[in-house]
Amino acid sequence: MFAYQLRLAWKSLRRNPGLSILSVVGIALGIGVATTFVTTYYMLSGNPIPQKSDRLFYVQLDSWSPERSYDRDRPDAPPDQVTYRDMVEIMKSKIPTHAGGAFKADLTVHPAGDGQKPFRQLVRMCFADFFAMFDVPFQFGSGWDARADAGPEAVIVLDDEINRKLFGGGDSVGRTLRIEDRDFRIVGVLAPWQPLPKFYDVTNDAFDAPEGIFMPFNLVRPLEISTAGNTSNWGDGAGEGFDGFLQSETVWIQMWAQLDDEEQVQSYRAFLDAYANEQKKVGRFQRPLNNRLSPVMTMLKDQGATPEEAVGVLIIAILFLVVCSVNLIGVLLGKFLARAPEVGVRRALGASRRWVFVQHLVECELIAVLGAVLGLGLAALGLELLNRMFEAQFAFRLDLPMVGAGVLLALASGLVAGIYPAYRICRIAPAMYLKTQ
Repeated sequence: MFAYQLRLAWKSLRRNPGLSILSVVGIALGIGVATTFVTTYYMLSGNPIPQKSDRLFYVQLDSWSPERSYDRDRPDAPPDQVTYRDMVEIMKSKIPTHAGGAFKADLTVHPAGDGQKPFRQLVRMCFADFFAMFDVPFQFGSGWDARADAGPEAVIVLDDEINRKLFGGGDSVGRTLRIEDRDFRIVGVLAPWQPLPKFYDVTNDAFDAPEGIFMPFNLVRPLEISTAGNTSNWGDGAGEGFDGFLQSETVWIQMWAQLDDEEQVQSYRAFLDAYANEQKKVGRFQRPLNNRLSPVMTMLKDQGATPEEAVGVLIIAILFLVVCSVNLIGVLLGKFLARAPEVGVRRALGASRRWVFVQHLVECELIAVLGAVLGLGLAALGLELLNRMFEAQFAFRLDLPMVGAGVLLALASGLVAGIYPAYRICRIAPAMYLKTQ
């Protein structure tokens, strides 16, 4: 029966090609716009590491001033980063499967090639666990090991873009690169990697590209590497110079831990609470105990990582699709009522109102499917345009879930546009048209 109704719907579309094309284009425009912005919202607010996001925890310790909260808008929230001295101490815990603090620096790279000038490059200072903890993909080599952290050794990992810029994209493992006034040995090259959002550091810009170079964190002190990210401080410092900064109450480090089961979570939470209570005894952590272990998605929500503009544009896009669907009601109503005499004869021959209603609704959904095909093509073009506008900062693309979302939106639009016209045509009294035949 459905195949028969589908065949009738296709014949109806061919009978009135002008109105059919207008209907398909109307749905396609709505689907193109809606799917484009649903996809951007989906990618900007999606789970950047779904395979283990429930096992990665962002660590926050409330070492802030007893006189005022860290965030006036959220007085119960602890600082969104930790101090250097706190990171060093909690890194001593053996409870997490992986753990490490990190921050971004801005250093000068001195290429060895002829004609290549020195340039400034963002560098991620991190521990060896960073790569395993965040499932960072490698093209050549691997990350460094715990011995390189302890050394610390002058080793680095390059991302794919920097490797192509400096070494033509080949296997550069084992080669050296001069950064500031020291030579570093390359131990690994990343495959293309750009999590959206950049969840491991949302305190600066959640949609920045990942840093191009990764370097052992413990080189911070011997090389006196300063942060290029956000810092917040409430105290007077703990001495002069760089060492004073490291021992101050300045929060500037993102701290993460991988905890693979509930026992680890509870043990690590107890460890952090015990650490905070010990610090209270020496005059620090004077606010009420307020440590937090937040899994990835909770942290992204708390930090407001999804841009408000993305939500607004998503709502506008859905409303545009609704307008397109409502406008099609008039087109479909006129098209269906023009076939009223034919429908009257079918009703007189025994076709039920339900059968007539379903037949015309199938036609609406066929229009919606055709509109979805065209609309998804328009959405792909729209996403490519957005990628070019943002100069490859993002990599928006239509994946299978978004194709499915586009088809579902189209079917819903066909339903919205078709219910009333299909209802009107199925309510026609057949006797009225039989008298005129």
